[in-house]
Amino acid sequence: MPKANKPGAAVDGDTLEAISIVQRGNLKTLEATLRKQWRMGQNIVMCWSSDERGVLVIFVPHYFLGNYCASEGSRTAQGRDNEAFIRGLISGTRRRSREELFAISERLNVSPTFIKLKTALTEDRQVLAAVEQLIRRYGLSYVESRAVLLFDIVEFSLYTPFEQASQLNSLSYSLNSAYNKLLAQGVEINFARTTTGDGYYVWNRDLGPDANRDLFYFMLLVVADNAVARAASRGNTVPVVRTGYHIGGHYELYQAEGINPSVFSYIVGDVTIDLARMVDKAQAHQIMIGDFTCEQPRREGDGDVPPSTVATPAYVSGCNRELSLLRGVQLSGKNIEAIGCRLTENPDKNAIPGPRRFRIVDKHGLVRHTYNLQIVMDLAGHNLALGLDDNAALAQPGEDEQRTGVPPKAPAASTEELIDDLASMLKKRSTKTITED
Repeated sequence: MPKANKPGAAVDGDTLEAISIVQRGNLKTLEATLRKQWRMGQNIVMCWSSDERGVLVIFVPHYFLGNYCASEGSRTAQGRDNEAFIRGLISGTRRRSREELFAISERLNVSPTFIKLKTALTEDRQVLAAVEQLIRRYGLSYVESRAVLLFDIVEFSLYTPFEQASQLNSLSYSLNSAYNKLLAQGVEINFARTTTGDGYYVWNRDLGPDANRDLFYFMLLVVADNAVARAASRGNTVPVVRTGYHIGGHYELYQAEGINPSVFSYIVGDVTIDLARMVDKAQAHQIMIGDFTCEQPRREGDGDVPPSTVATPAYVSGCNRELSLLRGVQLSGKNIEAIGCRLTENPDKNAIPGPRRFRIVDKHGLVRHTYNLQIVMDLAGHNLALGLDDNAALAQPGEDEQRTGVPPKAPAASTEELIDDLASMLKKRSTKTITED
């Protein structure tokens, strides 16, 4: 994994080396002022703009965004418009022109804060990137589409504290091992993780279709490494896991650690809530893939063909076609000779052909859909099957009226769900059932 910044550091060492001494002084002054105005998380930064004498920044109290989006009622057109405006404001680059910043200030009814610097910021790429990094650490970000993994240790609470520590350490090692194996194949996963207490959320810090696909490969190697380690272990030192992969939107924030924001980010939103609900209903060893639409990664030879948007089945098929990348990777001293993955097919020959899709009804009565992933790996002549096979009693068959259409979009997460998602990291709940849609 890339080196983390030291607490209080503005940017990483490589970036600093490319910035002049004068601009480093500007960044130091900027961070000191941001930290002072941030007040241990009381305020957050929305956006910024360059000024000939310094920087203009819009600060709002941490509770402001919730009140602003709910001021007209979250279910009204005005409330939804406010939320869309805020999401657009905290997505991507935070820099705005002077005119845009004052227009935003007027709409939010807050005054910009002026931060005086010794000299004006240059338009140098490294300097602007460093400012953006600072703004994100002292603010809140929104990502529209990102792949996220959830690894959950089965029956974690039933083990002794020593066994729990051993299992978390084993799973953490599998993550690091998968990273190193992919790096040897020329694929670098800039991955981040946060603990759920009995597992980890994992995501790629990089964004885009290729980053999402690389995280899919990463998941396959983590699950395989865990299975091989478990087969060679004794006692309860290596966990039995259930896994979820989903693509969706989320918020990203940095919590306070003492007087500084942490150097590691946390994510919460639709994608993490969906994953928690999916995996909560999963069985041991199961690998669940969410029901999503996303941009398909481009392949060699695509040329000027515009990128296509695909649903889960086509996305998994596309990833499967590229799995030759993992051939030759070693697991427990044995090479992967071949590897393939697929979604479980509908066993009913009279039904519409296609993957078997499942319906999950959570404790709020909301419906989500998911698929079951199966992996087959030739490990030096030995077949290794991962996930649940066709004969596993996944669910009772149901009806799917849109099997070949665009999957219905789940409603956006409510404030109650966001809070509940954070609370679920401390206490797991298991209710209701999973049935095939």
